[in-house]
Amino acid sequence: MLVAVDSSTLTLSLALFDGPTLVKHVTLGPPQRVSKVLPQAIIDLVPLEQISAFVVGLGPGSFTGLRISLACVKGLAYAKKVPVAGVSSLSAVEAEGPAGVQLFASAVVKKGELYLRRDGEESVVTVAGFAAAMRERPLAVALGPGVVETRGQLIELGVEPQRLLETVKFPSAVELAKLAKVPAAYDAKAVFALEPHYIRSSGAEDNPKFPPLVGVPSTSRLKT
Repeated sequence: MLVAVDSSTLTLSLALFDGPTLVKHVTLGPPQRVSKVLPQAIIDLVPLEQISAFVVGLGPGSFTGLRISLACVKGLAYAKKVPVAGVSSLSAVEAEGPAGVQLFASAVVKKGELYLRRDGEESVVTVAGFAAAMRERPLAVALGPGVVETRGQLIELGVEPQRLLETVKFPSAVELAKLAKVPAAYDAKAVFALEPHYIRSSGAEDNPKFPPLVGVPSTSRLKT
């Protein structure tokens, strides 16, 4: 059995596959916290002895949520010696978009900022910057939790409502599993090399009260 997990947003998505067949998809949202529900949610989904592989969403998204899910999956994979595949959470959002058009997949960074995936590249933009990019690509369609959160603002900034899809409210673990290329066997180095897609610094790192470690650039772990 393969277990897929995404915790890049406030909604935890868990999917269980038996080969190519989806067995179960579970979502857990606020006020429940990922740190409190994730381990038990996996146990409730499937007996641990039946798990043969994991797929985990790498973000970008919630710093805390991503760290928790990746740590949990790595720990279980190490204990069971099963392989793990990491997939961009925004690529899972993109996978649910309509075919044949350019897609702008989105997620929320913080007030006034969005994560954007387009043409296979991921970045952080302001809401105004997102709208400008949409105006530059008049045939593009946007979707994802960022669009759900800021749809009204984007419309005020000149983006046509019909180009802003509200159907995808969080990255789905089901889509993660479909996109994943799961290794044939457990590889400890590969598992522990997996890191979240950090494409911006966290609030804690931006706090001048907590300067970076000496000799370690504050951007050293950001995805490039």
